Amino acid sequence: MAPGLRQPNTRHRPLLERQKELRALESAVADLRGADEGGPRLSCGGLLAFAGPAGLGKTTLVTVARARASAHGFTVLSGKGGEKEQGMAFHVVRQLLQPALAAMDERERRDFLGSWYGIVAAALGLEATDTAHVPDPAGVRDGLDWVMTRLTMMKAPVVLLLDDLHWADAESLGWLSAFTSRTADLPLLIIAAYRPDELPREPTTFRTLVERHGNRPHMLERLSSEGVARIIREEIGDGAEDVFCEECWTVTGGSPFEAVELALRLGERGVTGARRELPVMRDLAAAVKGPGLIERLKRLGTTTVRFAWAASVLGGSISQEIAANLAVIGSQEAAEATERLRAARILTDSHGPGDDLEFVHPLIATTIYRDIPPSLRVGLHNAAAEAVRAAGFGPTAAARHLLEVPCDDRPEAVECLRAAGREYLRAGAPEAARRVLTRALREPPLPEDRAAILHELACSTFLIEPTATVSHLREALAEPGVDPDLRASIVYRLAQALAHTDRLAEAATVAADEARQAASPRIRLRMQADHFVWSAFRTDEPDSAARSRKLARLATKLTGRGLEERYILGLRAWDALVRGEPRQTVLACAEEALCGGMSWTTENRGFEVPVSVALTFMYCDQPRRAEELFTKGMAECEHKGWRGSHLALSHTLLGYIRYRRGCLTEAEELVREGLRIADRMEGAVPAQWFAIGILVQILLARGRTGDARRLADRYHYGEVVPNAVIYPDPRTVYAELLLAEGRRPEAEALLTAVGDRLEARAWRNPAWCPWQLDLAPALAATAPERAVRLARDAVKRARDFGAASVIGQALHVEAEVTGGPAALDLHAEAVEQLERSPASYELARALVGHGAALSRGGRLHEAADRLYQGLETAVHCGAEAVAGRARDELSAAGMRPLPLRYAQADTLTAHERRAAEMTARGQTPAVVAKELRLTEQGVRQLLSAVYRKIGTDAVGLAEALKTFPRPLP
Repeated sequence: MAPGLRQPNTRHRPLLERQKELRALESAVADLRGADEGGPRLSCGGLLAFAGPAGLGKTTLVTVARARASAHGFTVLSGKGGEKEQGMAFHVVRQLLQPALAAMDERERRDFLGSWYGIVAAALGLEATDTAHVPDPAGVRDGLDWVMTRLTMMKAPVVLLLDDLHWADAESLGWLSAFTSRTADLPLLIIAAYRPDELPREPTTFRTLVERHGNRPHMLERLSSEGVARIIREEIGDGAEDVFCEECWTVTGGSPFEAVELALRLGERGVTGARRELPVMRDLAAAVKGPGLIERLKRLGTTTVRFAWAASVLGGSISQEIAANLAVIGSQEAAEATERLRAARILTDSHGPGDDLEFVHPLIATTIYRDIPPSLRVGLHNAAAEAVRAAGFGPTAAARHLLEVPCDDRPEAVECLRAAGREYLRAGAPEAARRVLTRALREPPLPEDRAAILHELACSTFLIEPTATVSHLREALAEPGVDPDLRASIVYRLAQALAHTDRLAEAATVAADEARQAASPRIRLRMQADHFVWSAFRTDEPDSAARSRKLARLATKLTGRGLEERYILGLRAWDALVRGEPRQTVLACAEEALCGGMSWTTENRGFEVPVSVALTFMYCDQPRRAEELFTKGMAECEHKGWRGSHLALSHTLLGYIRYRRGCLTEAEELVREGLRIADRMEGAVPAQWFAIGILVQILLARGRTGDARRLADRYHYGEVVPNAVIYPDPRTVYAELLLAEGRRPEAEALLTAVGDRLEARAWRNPAWCPWQLDLAPALAATAPERAVRLARDAVKRARDFGAASVIGQALHVEAEVTGGPAALDLHAEAVEQLERSPASYELARALVGHGAALSRGGRLHEAADRLYQGLETAVHCGAEAVAGRARDELSAAGMRPLPLRYAQADTLTAHERRAAEMTARGQTPAVVAKELRLTEQGVRQLLSAVYRKIGTDAVGLAEALKTFPRPLP
C-alpha cells in the first residue's frame, strides 16, 4: 500500500428501512431450502426482483442474498450487466456458467455438455470444435436451458444472482426470460436487481422476465430522514445535531449509497455534526459524485487518474495488468494507483475469480468514463481492442472496443470485426453479428472482401430481418469479380430470403437468371435446381406444365452422382406426385434421389427438397419410410442446433404423417409442439401455416369443430393465404372447416376456385389435394349429377396414381354421393382398398359409411359387423366424431353398441399396460421410464409390444385401455 493511505472502512452496516425486502428474501430462501428437503415448491415462481434508481441499495441486497444462500450451503451463480458490455452477446450467461465449467477439466466439460457441446460452446465462450457450425438462436436457448437445468440438479439448491439486469445483453435477457418459466420445477431461485428508469428501449422481454405470472418487483424507496440520520450518527457520533442530519438527508436525496459515502468522509475529516460544519459537509457531499468525484480523483495524482480512466474503458471485471498497459504505466505504479483508488472507495476487489477489480458503484464508473477527453477515450478503446485480444479474450471482446472507434480504413480492424461476427453467429446471436459486420463495412474493407462481408452480414440478418438480407445480397452481387462459388452461395441465400418473404416469383427468377449466366456446369445445375424448387412452391407459376416437362427431360439424363443431380431427381419425384403420375414413377425418382444421400442440413441448400422427398413416401402409402427419413432428418437438425423453424416444420409434418396413418391423438401432440416452436420464432414463419392447417384437419377429424374455428381465428387462417405452396392446401382446409360449420355455399365457391387453380397447373392428384372429395359431398344435395361426376373423376385420378389409401377414400366419396343399392359395391371396394392401406382414420369412415348404407338397405346383420368394426377403428384412431356416428347408426338401427373388441388385449403385461396408460395421458418417455425404472429405450420397446398386440399405437388409448382385462400380477 502506498504510504500515508488509509484503508476504507469495511465494517458491516445493517440495512436500514429494508425490512419488507429482507422478509421477502428470507421467505424465498426458506422456500428453496424446503423444496430441497422435499417440502413445498418455490413460491413466486422462483424469482425475486428488486428495483429502484441508482444508489438505493439493490447491490447491497444482492450481497445479503449471496451471504444468506452461502450460509445455507446453496450453490451461488452470479452475473452482472455492464453499461459498456450490453452489446456483447451472452455476456451475463457466461458470467453465470463459466465458473462452474472452469472447475471441470476438458474431458469433464465435454462429458457434462454431451451432444450440446457444439451447440452452446460459442455462447459459453468455449472453443468450438466445428467452426463452420452455426446453430439457430432457438437451438442455443434450448441448449442453455439444458445446461442450467443439469447444473442445477447436480449442485442443488442453486441461487442465481443477477445484478444491474437493466444493462444485461439482449441475448442473455432473452434466454433468462424464457428459462424462468422452468424454475417452478427446479430447486432454483433467481434474484434480480435493476433500475426501472434505465430499461432497454424495447422492455417487453425484460418485463416478461421480472413480472412473470403476475410477480411484481419490490420497488425500493429512498431512505427517510431518520434513516439517513442513523447512518450519519453511527459514523460520527450521536452528538450530530438534528439540523445537520436533516441537511445530510437533503443533499443525499435519501440515497443509501450517497449517505454511507458522506458519513465515511465526515468521519475521516473528524466532523462532529454541528450546525457550523454544514459547509464542510456540503463540500464532502459534492465529492461523492459528479464534478466533485472528478476533483477528488484528480487529487490522487496523474498516474492514478490515467489508471482510473483505463479501468473505466475496460469496464466489468478489470485486469490490473491490462489497465496498466492502457494507462502506459509500470506494474509498481499500477499497484500504487490501485491502492489509492481502493482507499478512495473508487475501486474494490471483484466478486469473480482471480485478482480482478471493479468499481465500487456503477455511478462512479460512469462519471469517470464520461470525464475522459473524447479523443483520448477513442485512443484508449483502440488500445483496449488490441490489448484484450492479445491477452486471449477473443475477437468479440476486442470488437466491443472497436465499435467505439471511428472508421479508419484498417484491414486488421475489419478482420477482427469479421471474426467477431463469425463467433456471434456460431453463438446463435445474429443481432450482435449484424452490429459488428455493419461496422466492418464502414471501416471500409478491401474491395475484394466487400462481397464476402455483405454475404456474412446477410446471413446474420436472415432470421431477424429478411428484407435487409435481400438488400445486402443484391449489393453483394453488384460487386465486380465475385468468386463463382461465393456468388452461388449469395444467389442461393437471396432466393431463400425472397421466398421467406413470400416473393417466390422473384426467387425463381433470380435462380433462373444465374443459371443462364453460370460458366461452371456444376453451378449451372445447382442454379437450375434452385429455380425448380422455388417455381414448384409458388402458387402463381405462369406455365407449370412447361416447367414440369423441362424437369422430367432433365431428370432422365441424371444418375444422382452429385448433390445437384439428386436434388433435381427429388424435385422430379415431388412434381410427379402432385401431377398424379403413377406411384411407381414417384417412388423410383424418390429412391434414386436418396441413393447417394440427401442431408437436411447441408450448408446453403435448404431442406425443402429433402422434406418433400420424405413426404412422397407418405402420399405413396409408405408412412414408415417417411417417418424413418423424418426421424433421421430431425436428428440432424437437433445435432446442429437447428431448433427453430426447421424443428417446428419437422414436428408438424411428422404429425401430418401420423394423421394420415390415423394416429390422431399423437398427431395432434406433434403438430401442437411444432406450432409452439414456430410461435416462439420472431414474426410469422411458414411453419405456422403448415401447423395450423394440419391441426385444423386433425381437430375436425376428432369432431372438435369449435376448437378448429378458434384456432383458425387466432391466426387469421383463411383470411390471408401466402403465395407459397403449403400442404395441406390452406384454401381446401378452410373449406373443410366451413363445411363442418354448415356453411356450404362459401365452401363450394372456395373449393371450385381451388379446383380451377390446380387444374391450370395440371396438379391432379387427389392424394395431395382432395378438393374434389370435399366438393362432391357438398354438392350432393343441390347438384347431385355434378357431385357424382366429380367423385368418379377423383376415383379415376386416384387409380391412375395407384395408392390404395386415396383410391379407397375416393371410392367412399363416390359411394356416398351415388347412394342407393348401386353404392353398396362401391362401399365394399372402398373398405377393401383401405384395409390394404395404412390410412386407419379413412378406413374407420369407410366402415361406418358402409355399415350405414347396409342398415338403410335392411341388411342389419352385415351392417352391425361393419359398424362395430368402424367403431373400434375410430376409437383406436382417436376419431371421436366417427365413433359417435357409428354409435348413432347402431342406435338408429335398434342395436346397442357392444364392448370394444381388441385382439389379444388380455395378453398385455402390467408394465405394458402402465406404459400405455401413462403415455395416453401425455407423459413423456423420460417420465414413464423414471416411473417404471426403465431406460427410455425400454419404454419404447414396451409401447411397440402394445402396438403389436392390439393393432394400434399406445398413444391416445385411454378409453380403449379401460376395456382391457387386467393381467395377473
